[in-house]
This record gives sequence, structure tokens and C-alpha cells, in this order.
Amino acid sequence: MSWNLHGTHAQNGDLAQLVGLSHKHFIIRLEAGATFQSHRGVLKHDDLIGLPWGSQVKSHNGSPFFLLQPALADVLKGTRRTTQILYPKDIGFVLVSLGIGPGQHVLEAGTGSGSLTTALAYSVGSQGKVTTYEIRPEFQKLARSNLKKLGLDERVEFKEGDIGNGFEETGVDALFLDVANPYDYIPQTRAALKPGGFFGCILPTTNQISRLLIALRINDFAFIDVCEILLRYYKPEPERFRPVDRMVAHTGFLIFARPIIPIKDEQGELLVAEVGIGLDPEEIP
Repeated sequence: MSWNLHGTHAQNGDLAQLVGLSHKHFIIRLEAGATFQSHRGVLKHDDLIGLPWGSQVKSHNGSPFFLLQPALADVLKGTRRTTQILYPKDIGFVLVSLGIGPGQHVLEAGTGSGSLTTALAYSVGSQGKVTTYEIRPEFQKLARSNLKKLGLDERVEFKEGDIGNGFEETGVDALFLDVANPYDYIPQTRAALKPGGFFGCILPTTNQISRLLIALRINDFAFIDVCEILLRYYKPEPERFRPVDRMVAHTGFLIFARPIIPIKDEQGELLVAEVGIGLDPEEIP
């Protein structure tokens, strides 16, 4: 069953978000004849199916809710996890920076709980494909379950294995690494990516980034960007508009690069030097 975000009214099979007091929310799959139960009361799915999105409803004990279509960010925040997941603020920038879109084949290593896998599968559409590698079977089992609940598992091929042995795929459009030592897998990454494809990675510390930068330059990756995404919300009150007391600050460093094919002549080397590739391993301090 696919994840449908079209339409103006709730339909049988749709994902729905029930948002109550204090913005406490629940994401459910609407099924005829089913019921939703929580500490805030019981709601019959049949009473929700057919309502316009945005309708206010009440449970059997009078607790109020708004019936909404969940955004991708809502789904990701509610992902069942056993590992640290990427935040929506980081995932959104990753999708844009890697140019992820319908019909693409995207490779991921480090499935974890499947939050990025979910976003990638959602973005490549029904004609696209995501291949994700994970060495720990218990993590991949949870990720598969999370994707299946959203109806996105058919777009994903789950593989267990050590990427140190290389990827089975070649010519993929984009590749993202969420592993502790990505600098050890850059030759394997380059072999899997199409020339000029998109590479991305997330790391928590600066010393890891330094090692990754060296590995990228040795393997002819150019146009390298390193950044972090800081997110601060504001209180939407006209008379006392100001930042909220807390913000989502540093969660990780994002690194992006492109594999290129340099020309070894005088003019070509000018561009090579400008983009900082072709580092000789013997020159590494």
C-alpha cells in the first residue's frame, strides 16, 4: 500500500496524523472498521474516513484532535529507532544537495533505523530505487519494518554485508555514507558511483573530516563542501515574536563531493589544482 499525499479528504488506506493538545500527535494508517486507542480516548477510523483534511474531531471522552496529512518530517520524527537517526533538518539538505529525484538509483551504507532510507525512497518515487547496506542484521530488520509500514519497502533493496568488500552496484546516481570510518571506503564508493555523480556523508567530529578530505582528494573527488545545519524556531506570537528557548544546533557535519575525471595537461591541471584533487598519498603529512 503506497503512501498517498494527494486528495482533499481522508481515504481508506491513507496515513493520517492526529494532533491533540500540547501538539501531542499520533500517526496511523486509516483502515475501515479499525479503531485508534490512546490515553486520550478512542476514535473509530470509519468516523475519520471521508472527512476533509484539517477537520477537528473528538475521541469518545471528548479529547480534541485535528486530522491532518503527515509531512515527511513528521514521519521521520516518529520513526522507531535503536540508533541515532538523521534529523529532518539534515535530511532535507542532503536530498537537495545530492539532487535526489524521481527515477534515480541511490546507494546508502549504514541503514540504521532507516530514517534517511525512508526519505530517499519517498524522493525517488515509484520508478526509482534505493539500495541500502547494513552490516548489523537487527538494525536492517527494524528499518525494513519501518519502511513497510509506510508502503515504501518495495522501492528499497536491503543488503547485509561489509562494504569494505565493495558494492555490487555500479553507475548509481548518488551515494551516501553514514558509517564511522567513511574514509576507508572511498575507493569502493568511487567504483559504485557514475562519473560526476553525487557523494554525501555525515560525521560527528572534525578529525574524522580531515581524514575523509584526504581520502576524497586522493581518489579524485572535487567540489567538496563541508557544512552543518543549525535550526532555530521562533514563537509565532505577533505581540511577543522572538526565538524559542531551545534550538536544534549541531547534530553532525555534512560532507558533499563529486567524482570527476581530470585531464593531465597544463590547462587541465590548473582546474585540478583549483578544485583541490589529485593529492599524492606520499605528500600526506
